[in-house]
Amino acid sequence: MANEITMTLWQMARSMAWALVAAVSFAFAMALAIKVFDVLSKDIDEWAEIKKGNIGVALIFVAMILSVGLVLYKVI
Repeated sequence: MANEITMTLWQMARSMAWALVAAVSFAFAMALAIKVFDVLSKDIDEWAEIKKGNIGVALIFVAMILSVGLVLYKVI
């Protein structure tokens, strides 16, 4: 009985560790994707345009974040 509880706790700890690794990896990859997007579109300051209320730039930015998120979801 004690062996089963120990094994269950071990599996739970491993699951939490993998969830933490996945969250950190996702955050790093998303930040990298946003940085690459900023470098590739150097002629426009997306953040300034979004602050001014430019919905078109915001929609492109959201589409990029969602597409990278969907790819990362399958990988991680």
